[in-house]
Amino acid sequence: MVKLDFWKMNGAGNDFIMLDNRAGDIQINSSTIARLCDRHRGIGADGLIMAEADENGLRMRYYNSDGGEAEMCGNGARCFSRFAASLTGARQRIVFQTLAGPIAAELLDDGRVRLGMTKPKDFRLPDELEANGKRLQVWFVDTGVPHAVVPVEDVESTDVLGLGRELRHHPRFAPKGTNVNFLQQTERNRGVVRTYERGVEDETLACGTGVTASALVLSELQGSSGPVSLRVRGGDWLEVGFCGRGGNWKNVTLCGPAEFTFHGSVNL
Repeated sequence: MVKLDFWKMNGAGNDFIMLDNRAGDIQINSSTIARLCDRHRGIGADGLIMAEADENGLRMRYYNSDGGEAEMCGNGARCFSRFAASLTGARQRIVFQTLAGPIAAELLDDGRVRLGMTKPKDFRLPDELEANGKRLQVWFVDTGVPHAVVPVEDVESTDVLGLGRELRHHPRFAPKGTNVNFLQQTERNRGVVRTYERGVEDETLACGTGVTASALVLSELQGSSGPVSLRVRGGDWLEVGFCGRGGNWKNVTLCGPAEFTFHGSVNL
């Protein structure tokens, strides 16, 4: 039996198990990750994040709650920034590697973290797609991981689980599928978003890369520029800064909270 030390963190309600694997001695497979993330039989989390040694410093490895590895997670990267700072002693700025590319983070005095996001790619103007018998206008942009964005009139009455599940597996996004965000505009440069996350296979309280994608789509819908602030399911506001329009975005940032919840150990 192996004793595993862990830290629990959350970013706007999106929660993660954090592991320090700089020594490279933690060996766990996808089924173990899924068990640790199980909210009934494990620690419980939307994902698991490991800090690994990299020739340039640190690398963030991110796994969804089903045990599958993903390229990037915005809320997870903000949490990782504070976790990495606690490991290295960094105070104001830290840079680390992800499968989506290098990420630079600014640690703010109020507990928030501002991430320099990877450049968005594969932007697509809206397609009309069918899900659960409804015709929906669906935008798409990859903000480190793939995201579909669906503008809606009332996000609270939207069938996030049903529509999200259908669009997540829609042939338009084959073979890997996509995350799905439902976006309601409330005023200029502000709105509300709910996200169905691929790999979690459920709605989560927040998704940083989903907020980023939704903010970019909102700016296209309104013909506005950044920053854009969106309220997530957990009640927090996340701010997305950027320059440019129509897929030619630059200097994309994501700012929001990153909090330590508790520290513990578990037997594997």
